[in-house]
Amino acid sequence: MAFDVASVRGLFPALGDGWVHLDAPAGMQVPEPVAVAVATALRAPVSAPGGIFPASQRAEAIVDAARRAVADLVGTEPTGVVLGPSVAVLLARLAEALGEGWLIGDEVIVSRLDDHANVAPWLRAAQRSGATVRWAEIDIETCELPSWQYEELISRRTKVVAVTAASGTVGARPELAPIMERAADHGTLRVVDASAAAPYLPLDMGALGADVMVVSASAWGGPPVAAMAFRQPPLLDRMPSCAIEPSARGPERLELGPQPYPLLAGLVASVDYLAGLDDAATGSRRERLLTSLSSVKAYQAGLLVHLVNELRALPHVMVVGDAMRRVPTIAFTVSGVKAREVVEHLATHGVCAFADPGHHGVLGALGIGEVGGAVRVGLAHYTNAVEVNQLVQAVAALG
Repeated sequence: MAFDVASVRGLFPALGDGWVHLDAPAGMQVPEPVAVAVATALRAPVSAPGGIFPASQRAEAIVDAARRAVADLVGTEPTGVVLGPSVAVLLARLAEALGEGWLIGDEVIVSRLDDHANVAPWLRAAQRSGATVRWAEIDIETCELPSWQYEELISRRTKVVAVTAASGTVGARPELAPIMERAADHGTLRVVDASAAAPYLPLDMGALGADVMVVSASAWGGPPVAAMAFRQPPLLDRMPSCAIEPSARGPERLELGPQPYPLLAGLVASVDYLAGLDDAATGSRRERLLTSLSSVKAYQAGLLVHLVNELRALPHVMVVGDAMRRVPTIAFTVSGVKAREVVEHLATHGVCAFADPGHHGVLGALGIGEVGGAVRVGLAHYTNAVEVNQLVQAVAALG
């Protein structure tokens, strides 16, 4: 493996601002190739698809390239990739389309570990149809999502199981295989939000058993666009369409209006960037993605262990959760100091971090709001040990 963090850092002009960017849970900084791709597409003549002139053909080529890039990232076919402005919007469209066929007594399963974007659309769809919402709970000590509970949660009336591949708040990664197998036994649609996992792990929809997977490009330094991939593309033509164009087919059935072509060009560049994170990666883009993201996973595993161990060594700090499987995102509290005050202190030391009030989501389920919220930080591809130590030293100064 040949992941060189110094070389990766050279791709990010934003790092020249002098701050330690541990704000990855809100999206990584943008690498230069992505910015160049967006700027180049903005300057080029681009029209609407469907014409025979170059500007129109360029638009079609950009959309096709974006579908292919996402397909390579998650391991599916381009004809099953829906493009949209955000994960929340795409999941809302999916939930609305599926919910049209639900009846009173049907069920949908969501989890306390998931981001609000993969919970709210299903709650609304269930409310409209009279379906029942069932919740998968977390282990309050580790923040893991026990898979055994799905044995009882999933039934013949379950229409959808919506679950995250990794928490963007506490980093926990559920063991999805048993959940997906149980859902498959009942013919339940399996929807996986991989937004927090995609920057750090190789993804394979087939291996995970997901029917639908959503990702957000900004999570790994791409532009503010998202994608929703279907493992079996023909499913799209069996769903109610929300497209403006009555003749829409395939992924276009869940897309609205003209595409943001410059941003989609940036999406392609961002997937190519992921594929090139390991200089030794060879083969097709899919093969290079698997190699590069495996290298990222190995590098950040060591950095995360160092960060967690150093924070836990501070007597006034509590790291939230202790999941065995996780991505490099953590939440922590400082005894006697509200999260907002902690991030203000970190800012004086040049460290970017977010304060979560702890009233909703996984932190709400843990009652973190009662102790003044939690600080959320995450490692990016460009994070190094020096930056991790700078965070730890700043937090130590609060003791």
